[in-house]
Amino acid sequence: MDWRQRRVSAEEAAAQIHSGQRIFLTGNCSTPQEFLKALCARYRELRAVEIVQILDFVAGDYITAEMADHIRINSLFISAKIRDMVNNGLADFTPVFLSEIPLLFRTGRLVLDVAVIHVSPPDEHGYCSYGVEVGVTKAAAESAGMVIAEVNPNVPRTLGDSFIHVSNIDYFIEVDYRLPEVHPEPSSPIQDRIANYIAELVPDAATLQTGIGGIPDAVLRRLTNHKNLGIHTELFSDGVMEMIEAGIITNRAKNLHTGKVVAGFVLGTQKLYDYIDDNPIFEFHPTEYVNDPFVIAQNDRMVSINSAIAVDLTGQVCADSIGPRFYSGVGGQVDFVRGASRSKGGKSFIALPSTAKNGTVSRIVPMLEPGAGVTTSRNDVRYVVTEYGVADLYGRSIAERAQALINIAHPDFREQLMAYARERHFIGRVFSFGD
Repeated sequence: MDWRQRRVSAEEAAAQIHSGQRIFLTGNCSTPQEFLKALCARYRELRAVEIVQILDFVAGDYITAEMADHIRINSLFISAKIRDMVNNGLADFTPVFLSEIPLLFRTGRLVLDVAVIHVSPPDEHGYCSYGVEVGVTKAAAESAGMVIAEVNPNVPRTLGDSFIHVSNIDYFIEVDYRLPEVHPEPSSPIQDRIANYIAELVPDAATLQTGIGGIPDAVLRRLTNHKNLGIHTELFSDGVMEMIEAGIITNRAKNLHTGKVVAGFVLGTQKLYDYIDDNPIFEFHPTEYVNDPFVIAQNDRMVSINSAIAVDLTGQVCADSIGPRFYSGVGGQVDFVRGASRSKGGKSFIALPSTAKNGTVSRIVPMLEPGAGVTTSRNDVRYVVTEYGVADLYGRSIAERAQALINIAHPDFREQLMAYARERHFIGRVFSFGD
């Protein structure tokens, strides 16, 4: 059957959704916007429709608090647009490792009635590319009872394990709008100092996990004298493109997918979307592969760089909540910390500024706040980096960890941290910040 015979309007596609259904909606920079508008326009006709989604830059603009009894988001990684809704009980949050999200769909733990995806136009063989979000979308589309696709000529045709045949799509909505862009932001002086410490410990021929944000971008800018770097990461942004063009990222030293950037999704600018379009340097794969620690570990000199909200004196890392208030999600942090730790010559970094709230709060803390989640356990953490230096925690006692972390805390909080460490008998009476 010609796929054009299954073309419908966004309103006709939204009419396929019924009360009580669970829908997967592609997230990141790939949210199917026309379908979402049409669905929200008829929200009063629906009840208890659940939308499962990862990080989103659009849905929070359409799904409002008054819709909570009709259309309710269940986020697998909280975005800024729905953070308040989650914490006010108007949306749900499911904590899960990024590597295991596809298993929720494939095993039926989260049964999907409908998957609504965003794809490139079909090629001459009838295959559409999932574009900028392959990571969890492929498993959702292959697990759902019905698949609805927005077909958009602005979606780049990304390569790898990133295709769906038109015979596996039930309804097509033809659209033509540009994808949301995420622009790099200038790094702060504190982020630059953190990046300097990390860059000094990255060897030539390393394979990098790079996220998005000031610190990952700043690290990339400080690797301009490195040679034969590679990329294996859940996501990347414009900085990777610039390093490829400069000849610094070659991927030649990678053990797996030599010569290729491997990723699950991309967040960036239109320039990046154009760059990855039909570009054989890039291979996009589902996160059950990209984020599998045993796959990650097969790359020698694997380096992971992740952020945190707080780190306590024993090395516990909180990255997804502020006390009991949910902030984001685990994402791929633990996947890559474990993968890099098991890599030959690998290193994993947790990077964070030493303070928050204009220097009034230490992010190296005596203990995590009540209700705060432990993202990376004290048993997994390796290097912790602030603008004051690097704490190497691997194989260190509690006393050694406390000392190392106090040394990289902001000087205004070191006495307070020392007092707690002594009170808890983490360290003895004799202690020097310079040791």
